[in-house]
Amino acid sequence: MKVKLKWLYKGKKTEELEFESAWATQDSMEQLLPDIEKTGRVKQLTIMDEMGNEWTQKEFFKLKETIEYEAHDIVVYFDGGFDLNTGSAGLGVVIYYKKNHIRYRLRTNHFIETMESNNEAEYAALHYAVMKLEEMGVHHLPCTFKGDSQGVLKQLEGEWPCYEENLNAWLDRIELKLEELGIKPIGEVISRKENKEADRLAGQALKRVDVHSVLQLEEE
Repeated sequence: MKVKLKWLYKGKKTEELEFESAWATQDSMEQLLPDIEKTGRVKQLTIMDEMGNEWTQKEFFKLKETIEYEAHDIVVYFDGGFDLNTGSAGLGVVIYYKKNHIRYRLRTNHFIETMESNNEAEYAALHYAVMKLEEMGVHHLPCTFKGDSQGVLKQLEGEWPCYEENLNAWLDRIELKLEELGIKPIGEVISRKENKEADRLAGQALKRVDVHSVLQLEEE
C-alpha cells in the first residue's frame, strides 16, 4: 500500500505552511518520519493512504505492525478461456502479495461447464479472482488487477459502458463484492504475453487440470 505525508511546518519566525509528499511505500515513510521530526519544525504530521484514510504518526506505526501480518501489496492477474465447441470456460488467476515481510504467489484455476462467450469468461475470471481475495481475508485495501481484456477493465473503472445484459450481471456481482470488501480496484491492461501465467491456468482448467498452490518467493 502506498502512503503520503501531510506536514504542517512552523518555523520560529515563519507562518504555518502545509507540505504534501509524493506517494511512497510504508517502509520508506517509516524511515522518513524520524528525520522530519529531527528538524524541530513539525507542528503536525498526518499520514494518508490510497483509500483516503488518515492517521497520526503513532496510529500509523501501530497500523503498520498489524498490516504486516495480513495480505497486502496485492497484484492480481486474471484470464478467461472459452471453448466454442463445448461452451465451457476455464478461469485462471494469479495473486502476488506480501505477508509478514514475505512475498507469496497464489495460483488457482476453475472450470465452468456452461458459458456463452469468451467475454463472459473474462468477467467470470475477474469475479473468481475477487472471491479468492475474500477467502484470503483481504479488505479495505487498494488492489491492482491486471488482464489482457481491455473491455472488462475499462468497464470496471466506469470508463466504457456495458450493454450486454449477462455481462452487466457479472459486473454488478463484481462491483458489489468489491464494495462489500472495501477494495479499491486499480485496473491495468497488459499484453497476452505479460498475462501468460493466468492464461496457462485457464487453459489447464479447460483440460480439467486443477491447480491450487501457494509459493513463497525469493526476495528481489
